[in-house]
Amino acid sequence: MSTWYEEAVFYHMYPLGMTGAPKENPKQTEDNSSGTAKTRFEELNQWVPHMKSLGCTAIYIGPLFESSSHGYDTRDYRLVDRRLGTNEEFAHFVDLCHEAGIYVVVDGVFNHTGREFFAFEDIREKKWDSPYKNWYKGINFDWHSPLGDPFGYDAWQGHFELPCLNLQNPDVKQHLFDTIRFWIDTFHIDGIRLDCANVLDFTFMKDLRRETSSMKKDFWLMGEVIHGDYSRWVNEEMLHSVTNYELHKSLYSGLNDHNFFEIAHNVRRLEAIGTKLYTFVDNHDENRIASKLLKKEHLPLAYLLLFTLPGIPSIYYGGEWAVEGMRTKYSDVELRPAIPIANSKKLHCDLTDWITKLSEIHSANPEYAGGRYQELLLTNRQYAFARHNKGSVVITAANNDDNESSLSIPVPVSAKTAENLMDDSIIPIKDGRLSITLSGNEGVVLKIREDQ
Repeated sequence: MSTWYEEAVFYHMYPLGMTGAPKENPKQTEDNSSGTAKTRFEELNQWVPHMKSLGCTAIYIGPLFESSSHGYDTRDYRLVDRRLGTNEEFAHFVDLCHEAGIYVVVDGVFNHTGREFFAFEDIREKKWDSPYKNWYKGINFDWHSPLGDPFGYDAWQGHFELPCLNLQNPDVKQHLFDTIRFWIDTFHIDGIRLDCANVLDFTFMKDLRRETSSMKKDFWLMGEVIHGDYSRWVNEEMLHSVTNYELHKSLYSGLNDHNFFEIAHNVRRLEAIGTKLYTFVDNHDENRIASKLLKKEHLPLAYLLLFTLPGIPSIYYGGEWAVEGMRTKYSDVELRPAIPIANSKKLHCDLTDWITKLSEIHSANPEYAGGRYQELLLTNRQYAFARHNKGSVVITAANNDDNESSLSIPVPVSAKTAENLMDDSIIPIKDGRLSITLSGNEGVVLKIREDQ
């Protein structure tokens, strides 16, 4: 029996950006005069019915907790960012999601904190007398940091506003595990996306898996990993899933180059763990797919492949409306725009309906919850593959050429007909093959039930 996350269609929310929250978050004074505390959950709550209408069954929302600027320079793991609202308001948001049948996964930023985190501030004040001096990596009182701290320390990728936690310190681990229990008890979350999982201590992640498994049944751990052998992280001892940046790269590159071989090669390479991976065409760190693709006509194909290839698909907010955005040398702001949900009807387009249909197909067919992948046909510009379940398969066929293409696809089970899940039409199977004609830049999903 599959778990909720194996069957899920995710929606990715970057709340500070999508609600237009201030870029900076001044520290709260005793009289709360900083002026940043404002509820934006009234806006976020309105996204819940929209996500449900798209067919999404889970969300990844983050960063969420009190920070100084972009959300990943954490001040307080147990306080919702005041630019968004209060703990009580987030708990209500989670309740609304659960009532709509949507699971909730939050960002766990455990590799580093901000410099305004209580432990770091204590070291700044007390130096070597601080009981927290071993909470961070590379603490050295013989030199000053570039930001004027009276000691040096390891920082994430040299960004000294993000000092790295010492995840081998038992007190640090206990603080983080207690934080997760707080999140589960207070907000009833269903999983965590681990920021910078590629550099997290492996022992920490093993301990994390063991601890969270005892906190909540089917609690999901997904890690941000860009490069490397994903099976090092995705296994029975550590994480359930990681971000499939390899597939993300091959999807837009393969479509831009009219090269389905690149996509198919990537899928074959990851076949052993591919169904467990978190898949996406864009996110808060990557240029939006509507800007990456050289041909806008390939947008539907990108989402068709996202929803039917192995993996757990995720839609980044605004993607359903073909929102564009490119990062600059100094800013990710264009990737994380404010989008009032009240504008959703105005933004609605054919792509919105297409994604909704694909989401419906993904959720209705058990082949996608871990079903075996089988390549059936492959050329530079045409691609067909099957996803298997007991007694049935679902076949995706795609044509990335501008011209019409006729395909003869071998059917891997004994059957007489196939159902076109896009329009409910019936297509005959003759001599074990499907013959279909696809228009330029068209794709289709076909359900085939094995003869009994």
